[in-house]
Amino acid sequence: MIDVHTHIGKVWRGRPWLTAGKLVHWMDRHGIEKAVVHSIENPEELHYYVPTPHVLKACRRFPDRLLPFCNVDPRIENSSPNTDFYTFIKDYVDQGARGFGESLSGLPVDDPRLVAIYAACGRLGLAVTLHMDNLRGTDALGLPGLRRVLAACPNTVFFAHAPHWWAEISADVREEDRGGYPTRPVVPGGAVEQIFDAFPNIYGDLSAFSGYNAITRDPQFGRGFLERWSHRLCFATDYLRPGQDCPIIRHIREVDISRKARRRITRDNARRILKLRE
Repeated sequence: MIDVHTHIGKVWRGRPWLTAGKLVHWMDRHGIEKAVVHSIENPEELHYYVPTPHVLKACRRFPDRLLPFCNVDPRIENSSPNTDFYTFIKDYVDQGARGFGESLSGLPVDDPRLVAIYAACGRLGLAVTLHMDNLRGTDALGLPGLRRVLAACPNTVFFAHAPHWWAEISADVREEDRGGYPTRPVVPGGAVEQIFDAFPNIYGDLSAFSGYNAITRDPQFGRGFLERWSHRLCFATDYLRPGQDCPIIRHIREVDISRKARRRITRDNARRILKLRE
């Protein structure tokens, strides 16, 4: 199994540090072969930064297990879309970064500064992890801003994650769902499937309670969704603190889907996107 969304460091006040070593021990216990480790460089979301240099250094201890992602806040320098994001990000790539994220800035998902970052990542061949809720990576219902991003950056691959993205699995999405975890049965025809149909450069990151809730709130729909879109989904946990419960691990192993679909979701898609060797 390859997990496309984990963290290290201390992200919340009063919670323990999660070191790279502890993350790898947790991976061993759960049969996870490799994991993406995200950097946090945006002031929104968590209590502390986990900067890219720290993530790069920590992941070097486990080069066969941990895949570091880099981060750049879109407001650096002079808070302009003309900032030379490419050079900042390439410097991290030269030091070993394998992707970009997690994008957690409190801006619209299609803010010009973010679009400039996405475009730079496309030039560098990096996948981008997007967090979308009612504060970070914001968008209107139906995800029109994300659709503009995908059209403007066809060479950039995205992992989409968090409450608003996953609420859009249902066609009856409501304003309050952008920051929550709806439990209503899914109404087919939501924006997630529309976007998968229209844009080949986006994948669903199944991490955190938002991803788990999306595929379990309506179990029959969830099983069909996993099977139907197995080529566009990636196993992920958002593991970020010792002792955290990650029910997606057991669910993705036990849910009634085909062996081919399970292998795509847990391994094959991530290997292809992240250009991993067998």
